[in-house]
Amino acid sequence: MLLWLAEQLQEYFRGFFVFQYLTLRAILGVMTALGISLLLGPWMIRKLNQLQIGQSVRDDGPQSHLSKSGTPTMGGTLILAAIFISSLLWSDLSNRYVWVVLVVTAIFGAVGWVDDYRKVVQKNSRGLPARWKYFWQSVGGLGAAIYLYATATLPAETQLFLPFLKSFALELGIFYVVLSYFVVVGASNAVNLTDGLDGLAIMPSVMVAGALGVIAYVTGHYEFAQYLHIAHVPGSGELVVFCAALCGAGLGFLWFNTYPAQVFMGDVGALSLGAALGIIAVIVRHEVVFFIMGGVFVMETVSVILQVGSYKLTGRRIFRMAPLHHHFELKGWPEPRVIVRFWIITVMLVLFGLATLKLR
Repeated sequence: MLLWLAEQLQEYFRGFFVFQYLTLRAILGVMTALGISLLLGPWMIRKLNQLQIGQSVRDDGPQSHLSKSGTPTMGGTLILAAIFISSLLWSDLSNRYVWVVLVVTAIFGAVGWVDDYRKVVQKNSRGLPARWKYFWQSVGGLGAAIYLYATATLPAETQLFLPFLKSFALELGIFYVVLSYFVVVGASNAVNLTDGLDGLAIMPSVMVAGALGVIAYVTGHYEFAQYLHIAHVPGSGELVVFCAALCGAGLGFLWFNTYPAQVFMGDVGALSLGAALGIIAVIVRHEVVFFIMGGVFVMETVSVILQVGSYKLTGRRIFRMAPLHHHFELKGWPEPRVIVRFWIITVMLVLFGLATLKLR
């Protein structure tokens, strides 16, 4: 929106040309989203408290969590508001990738909002039934995948690339849609499973978003892509503004979500953030690197799969409790220790993921 305005004003004052630079708009996107989160956060927390939209805590989990009962939830609405306002202000709105990411984020955010609303407002412990939740997630994931496949103009946009192999490019064909669906829906649910401790999900989401922003920038730049031997996807560089907005909104939310949390993001935040990260990874053709950088999300998801599978097959549990962060809590780790160590793991994985850009 403001980019369009700057373009109109360029003919009167050349200084407005500076807004053409992605790096500047990314910085402004971070600052805008961060400012919105910090300014609106206290008001939103007060409003959620007034409406008595509080988190219910399972009594079979760690006993330390019982004190969190009643903490305002659905704070992910704040994250989404900051991301959307910042992205709409500073992105090139003629870019189709920007709209794909925004629409996917909105659809998954709506699914999470309905689930949260039914749980905390209507006091329906089931929330949105699983079949309907996955149905609407599938609508969002498949819809985006089919659109990207149908509008692809270059072979690189639908090929699979692997880290460390500079000449590997597997044409996926229709399987591109299948892969994209699983990346988007899988990432959405993985972040949701990780969102069980104060700040545990939001900080890794910010780190991965920042790294995806770097990847989007070099993927959208022909010379950088050629130099690094990675896929060049014209127009994907514009996603750096969205990634920057996500980082700013996430850090602003962390101000209130850090231990002990004043507000939780809820499914409205977790499902939408995971889907946003997944669809960006698909667009920039770095699904495998995303899998590496989001290793904490992967570990949490795998722990649930193993726990459920083991219990159904053998009647025994592998972990004291799943997802994995609860296992360490029940082993006696204080909650802040679990959180910070998972953050440190994410830092290392993100750096390793970025290193794969050069190690080919």
